[in-house]
Amino acid sequence: MSSGTFVDRIDPFAKRSLKKKPKKSQGSSRYRNSADVELQVLPMLKDVPTSEQEDLFIRKLRQCCVGFDFMDPVADLKGKEIKRATLNELVDYITAGRGVLTEPVYPEVIKMISVNLFRTLPPSENPDFDPEEDDPTLEASWPHLQLVYEFFLRFLECSDFQPTVGKRVIDQKFVLQLLELFDSEDPRERDFLKTVLHRIYGKFLGLRAFIRKQINNIFLRFIYETEHFNGVGELLEILGSIINGFALPLKSEHKQFLVKVLLPLHKVKCLSLYHAQLAYCVVQFLEKDATLTEPVVKGLLKFWPKTCSQKEVMFLGEIEEILDVSEPSQFRKIQEPLFRQISRCVSSPHFQVAERALYFWNNEYIMSLIEENNQVIMPIMFPALYRISKEHWNQTIVALVYNVLKTFMEMNSQLFDELTASYKAERQREKKREKERDELWKKLSELEMSHKSKMENKKQYSK
Repeated sequence: MSSGTFVDRIDPFAKRSLKKKPKKSQGSSRYRNSADVELQVLPMLKDVPTSEQEDLFIRKLRQCCVGFDFMDPVADLKGKEIKRATLNELVDYITAGRGVLTEPVYPEVIKMISVNLFRTLPPSENPDFDPEEDDPTLEASWPHLQLVYEFFLRFLECSDFQPTVGKRVIDQKFVLQLLELFDSEDPRERDFLKTVLHRIYGKFLGLRAFIRKQINNIFLRFIYETEHFNGVGELLEILGSIINGFALPLKSEHKQFLVKVLLPLHKVKCLSLYHAQLAYCVVQFLEKDATLTEPVVKGLLKFWPKTCSQKEVMFLGEIEEILDVSEPSQFRKIQEPLFRQISRCVSSPHFQVAERALYFWNNEYIMSLIEENNQVIMPIMFPALYRISKEHWNQTIVALVYNVLKTFMEMNSQLFDELTASYKAERQREKKREKERDELWKKLSELEMSHKSKMENKKQYSK
């Protein structure tokens, strides 16, 4: 049943009451029909003989496949409470019990999990939703969903769990449906999904390449088509751990993922929602393979934001993290284009961008790299720094610039003096050119006035 049908079933008064709530909630696209048979209380698992526990466990799992309409808070209260108590009991049973995961139980567990979790996510009630400003729309059925996720985690982490049996029911189709749920607006659900998917990745070697490929597809669709997917940050967190475990030397498919997927993720408008996780993944790659420094930095320079100062500050922060793990030999390959960009950032009229760029000189390791390559970096940075020291509107920036100029002077006083003299001579030439231009315009203006005067005299004479 589609989410549109679900909304139509809510009476208008219920709709109005939903809008008044400070925290919005939404239901799944499927819910229990009122014609369903009412749930019956079953005996507790601990109260039956061991020989009967497997059968009762399966009966309880099937009982938990019944769904409820949580958009109506007073509907089926008895059934909701029976299911909640049963789910709690199953969580405790699977956590404390030994030998409870027999082979017949696996398909029943996955069926119960699938029925409860896999659903069509309703469209966002707010098409202009801003994750940084607006509260997320929470899943109305969370009282039951949370327990299902808790049960699923305990199932995967159980000491009795056998991957050889589990792989028959946790297959590619199951993983695909699980990945689709990462678009849920509810951050609580995405947090559980992150842990669940990480456990599946660890348990099932045969699914690892498939999981990476599907995450890759989600990201490509997000970058080039929709620019909307709620779970990008959580998926990147999982990838951070996966990248950390990559064997050396890195496979070409992993390097391609870095260049073709992770770097283009920087150009999306909502970068701030997942930038910390993305930067962590990029740095993990560089710690694995230092030779990737050049393509990564050049990729970032390619996607460098032109009109968004907030994103520029994030890019500068990521560049600092990259430089912290870069080797001197790799630094030399990227220093020229990189410091040309840093020079532009230092010249930015937005003081936060300029300030973040100038903070590079507070980093001891970066300072050592600059000092080692001062013959290249100082000529790139000097014109912008010297000009800002005289012209910038923000006194904090001016003070930081003076500190940088001072370090340059201490680093290489001879080069500093040469650059100062060269800059002043260039300024003199610029002033001379400006003066010549002004004089030329003045002469042109005088010629124009003279011409107009002659034409007016000519007209009067002809009359």
